[in-house]
Amino acid sequence: MKLFLDTANRELIKEWVKTGLIDGITTNPSLLSKEGPNTKAVLLDICNMVPGDVSIEVVKKEPEAVYKQAHQIASLASNVVVKIPFKKEYLPVIKRLVSDGISINATLIFSVIQALLVAKLGVKYISPFIGRWDDIDIDGLTLIEEIRQMLDNYGYESELLAASIRHMIHLHHSALLGADVATIPPNIFDKLMEHPLTVQGIEKFDSDWKKLGKEDLI
Repeated sequence: MKLFLDTANRELIKEWVKTGLIDGITTNPSLLSKEGPNTKAVLLDICNMVPGDVSIEVVKKEPEAVYKQAHQIASLASNVVVKIPFKKEYLPVIKRLVSDGISINATLIFSVIQALLVAKLGVKYISPFIGRWDDIDIDGLTLIEEIRQMLDNYGYESELLAASIRHMIHLHHSALLGADVATIPPNIFDKLMEHPLTVQGIEKFDSDWKKLGKEDLI
């Protein structure tokens, strides 16, 4: 399973890349808006920092403008994936872009049928939003399970990217359900590093070792 960091904060990205755990980055207009007005410089820095894909979302609305902006975004770096939200009028645009050789992340996916339609167009990533389903008291993980089944049924090559992850249970079950990728906000990534039983175990080992009165093992 690939793990992406869901942020545009370069300091956080720099620190997490050092761990070797980060396979890519996802950004969106909300995240970029927090990093100042020179968004091109921010995005170029991010693309140079990470070894894998960097998803960058279009902000234009009219289909032809989306098409042109997608090409501009894709030209920033070889590891760019262009994020386009699911919308009927963007489907022909996505088809053209895929034909042009541009990698697409179809985002704001909330149903199996939406996922099916963009899979048929050959997008690289399909991004269902788990947490936003949970916000309206519907289990978003069911969508991960059903999209996985649909992709496997028909042999589509699009990768299933679990997005809008709000807590560790989302990641836990996304991994078990076969999501190819999970994009995780930094505050959740921090929580992945710790477990109370691991902490207790280390403390017990340290306590027992100190009883020997030795500093070095060998």
